[in-house]
Amino acid sequence: MALVFDVQVIGGGPAGRALARACAQAGLDTAIVDRHPHRIWTATYGAWADELPPNTPTRSVSTTVRAYARTEHAIPRTYVVLDNARLHELPSTVTVLQHRTTARYTFKATGARKGRAEQTAVGTVIESDSTETTLMDWRNDDTFLYTVPLGDGKVLIEETCLARRPGMPLSELRRRLHTRAEVGPREERVRFPLDAPREKGLAFGAAAGFIHPATGYSVATSLALAPRVAQAIKAGEDPMHVIWSRKARIVHALRRFGLEALLRLDADETRDFFELFFRLDADLQYAYLSGREDVTGTMAAMTALFRRAPWRLRAKLVG
Repeated sequence: MALVFDVQVIGGGPAGRALARACAQAGLDTAIVDRHPHRIWTATYGAWADELPPNTPTRSVSTTVRAYARTEHAIPRTYVVLDNARLHELPSTVTVLQHRTTARYTFKATGARKGRAEQTAVGTVIESDSTETTLMDWRNDDTFLYTVPLGDGKVLIEETCLARRPGMPLSELRRRLHTRAEVGPREERVRFPLDAPREKGLAFGAAAGFIHPATGYSVATSLALAPRVAQAIKAGEDPMHVIWSRKARIVHALRRFGLEALLRLDADETRDFFELFFRLDADLQYAYLSGREDVTGTMAAMTALFRRAPWRLRAKLVG
């Protein structure tokens, strides 16, 4: 007879392992399907510190965060780079499988399905003692430079195309990066959809549609929701009510509307848009970037942006 688990997670990335870890810690008999369980994660995962659950392992912390659109803006939030090695760890009570089996709840956490609008980036790690994160530097072109300290005298710099349909080719981003910085031996490539459809049935992480359509972030959401999903399962409740509450669905629809507006902007209009965004009050910035269930705050941020935009930009924002 096949072994039956309480929870089975298919996919061993940050989201899948976060959910498996949370379920095991909640006392659920948990398995994870990971065909390469010892593969090292080479991607850099950054997040806002205030989005993460307590005791999330971090590799570096930036208390000085800036963004550049038309002018310089200080962002009053702390930005961190996550510790991949510790996020990869699983409790000994989690069974690691090569193939799926039978479980009461099976979650797909294998990454996002293909979409049409993409965020793409090419980065490199250089030697630097900087402790300051530059979230965006739009001052040069229709792409922006992202820099974040990794600790140990190293900094990641990435040439990033925030949103394009189809995504900007990595070869072009690599060329642009080479004109701005001396490229080190390690190259980091990013390509993921901003409008990918959600998987049918139970899913978690990017597969469940957690990717923020305006920023591309999803890992912090996965880490924050994993314990809540585990507790719902333990209590015999429907985990989908945690994964996609009514408020979360409304906010996501508003963010998708915002993505479509962003895709209509040219390079100058994009800089104007972010100049307006970073002039918003900090609570409105937070609501749009991080308020996954904050319908009121998200709508307030979008309304404020529209009211402050010049007429030529308003026409693009409403389509």
